[in-house]
Amino acid sequence: MATPDELLQIYHDRTRAPVVTGTSDRPVELDGRIRRHYDLEAPGHFAMIESPDGLGDDPASFDAVIANQRDFFAARGQRVEWKTYDYDEPNDLGERLLRAGFVAEEDEALIIGEAGPLAELQVALPDGVVVRPADDPSDFVRIRTLQESVWGQQQSWVTESLMPEWLTRRDTMDVVVVEQSREGPVLCAARGEYDDSPFTGLWGGSTLEAWRGRGLYRATLAHRAALGLERGNDFVRIDASPDSEPILRRLGLHRVATTTPYVFDPSR
Repeated sequence: MATPDELLQIYHDRTRAPVVTGTSDRPVELDGRIRRHYDLEAPGHFAMIESPDGLGDDPASFDAVIANQRDFFAARGQRVEWKTYDYDEPNDLGERLLRAGFVAEEDEALIIGEAGPLAELQVALPDGVVVRPADDPSDFVRIRTLQESVWGQQQSWVTESLMPEWLTRRDTMDVVVVEQSREGPVLCAARGEYDDSPFTGLWGGSTLEAWRGRGLYRATLAHRAALGLERGNDFVRIDASPDSEPILRRLGLHRVATTTPYVFDPSR
């Protein structure tokens, strides 16, 4: 079993360090050492900045580098998240982002572990409840209803961004639903995403309030880890909230870093 430090090194070397190309409608662009990955077309729900290689060699230029990225997305009228890790350089990156008009959101734990033991997890679900991969666009309409019930606000990204991505890039994503029937509500939904690294990204995991604490989220973890193993991914990674971190650590996964999203929203 790999140690937490070894897992973080594998993650950095195999996931963060390589430069990917993205797609024609969601490119990854390099601007110096900055990587920006965003939806070209409206409504443009997805936009992300990362700087795993730092901001450059000249500390006097750091604020200008950040301002250039802010201004790029301001000109597009597009909300963007700058995803930071607690080991990123410079060590005052967060403070510089705040001064540039970005807003810090809640810290998340970078949780990493081996997929095999997670895939073998046995979860006793309530009678009649099943986990399955989404297989029809109608599933995303139901997932949107779930998300809006959980979060109390419109979640148009599910049908306007996630569903089209799933339809055109089935090789990079599995979306799973937990339900009692196809005609009823989705009780819990989550997704697994794949790239050229040995990691399956386990994202989401929203559960209807009345169904929490009954194993649904854990069942999606096992299901997605197994789907990732089928694709040759030996590890899993999760950006975990304070609510899900204890569950993941009890399952033998490890917190290896802290991530903080800094968001710039031109509409604010």
